[in-house]
Amino acid sequence: MAKRAIFQEVDASAPKAAPAATGAIDARPRGARGAIRAWLVVLFVMLVAMIALGGATRLTGSGLSITEWRPVTGTLPPLSAEAWQREFDLYRQIPQYELVNRGMSMAEFRTIYYWEWAHRLLGRAIGLVWALGLAWFAFRRQIPPGWTPRLLGIGLLGGLQGAIGWWMVSSGLGGEAVRVASTRLAIHLGLAFAILGLIAWYVMQLSRSEAELMRARRAGEAKLFSMSTGLMHFAFLQILIGALVAGIDAGRTYTGWPRMGGEWIPSAIWMAELGWRNVIENPALVQFTHRMAGYLLAIFAVIVWLRARRSPHPVTRGAFSVMLAAMGLQILLGIFNVIHASPLALALTHQAGAVALFVLILRARHHARYPIETSLRGTRA
Repeated sequence: MAKRAIFQEVDASAPKAAPAATGAIDARPRGARGAIRAWLVVLFVMLVAMIALGGATRLTGSGLSITEWRPVTGTLPPLSAEAWQREFDLYRQIPQYELVNRGMSMAEFRTIYYWEWAHRLLGRAIGLVWALGLAWFAFRRQIPPGWTPRLLGIGLLGGLQGAIGWWMVSSGLGGEAVRVASTRLAIHLGLAFAILGLIAWYVMQLSRSEAELMRARRAGEAKLFSMSTGLMHFAFLQILIGALVAGIDAGRTYTGWPRMGGEWIPSAIWMAELGWRNVIENPALVQFTHRMAGYLLAIFAVIVWLRARRSPHPVTRGAFSVMLAAMGLQILLGIFNVIHASPLALALTHQAGAVALFVLILRARHHARYPIETSLRGTRA
């Protein structure tokens, strides 16, 4: 082969070397991640409103005002005097009317009817927004690889939630029931929070590229992630216990704090005739359990926060500090809620606090798994 001078020009027409192959971590983002994220944010906001409206429906005693499950024909409210009378006659056949609202006027019935109708209508709207969004992204082939089962799963869980909602309502339509079964209420609320948590997690995942998430996971803190996962599960359990409290109005039975009825442990905490059902039907035991679980949850949150302080990532430390602040605020809301016997506005604020706290725990957990690395100057790397 002939020798070539160091600075000899190379013929521009010569074939160029093929670019080096890159790994998956360097691949360009696939799918409309930003648009799907925006769609999920809309679903998230609607679901938060759904949870709040469901709480208002329960607190106003409106949940049993519609005694039939008509997913399609029930979209519109009664549009004539005859239709309103039919709905009212159906309501007057259930125990809640006979034992609680006997003598209720048509105007009063319309008030509670509209609460429940709005709750069901919003549920239908959420389902429609999900279905249209999924169909749009699927038709345009914009769903990132691996995301179709996740997005489809949200809708399937939503459909299950609607069925569980009617199963819950049906528990208060017969026998001597004047409200829905508290256990079914807890299942209904628990599934709502599970769906909300999934959507929130997916929004966080879609906020960063696949390549960035892969790099971040290498710097993840396994111990902190594990502890925050435990905190998430504990908070979810406390939400379920809170639903049991709400289901039997246990929050209005004992309005003192820190003692209950002047006692540290209420004497009515166990009723022999109830047996194991004390756990779900005895207001003293249910509220006592909710209080004690709240204290333990707060202690565990402090332990997790202390562990998070050792994180080398400022954003992660900040996320856990915000979570702890929300925990403290939620405890204060719970105390005020008890002292004032759960008025509508304060009870809804406490419920909204539970939503915010749960999402902030998820956010801190996400940062533990996928930390955002920053430079020495504190800017994002």
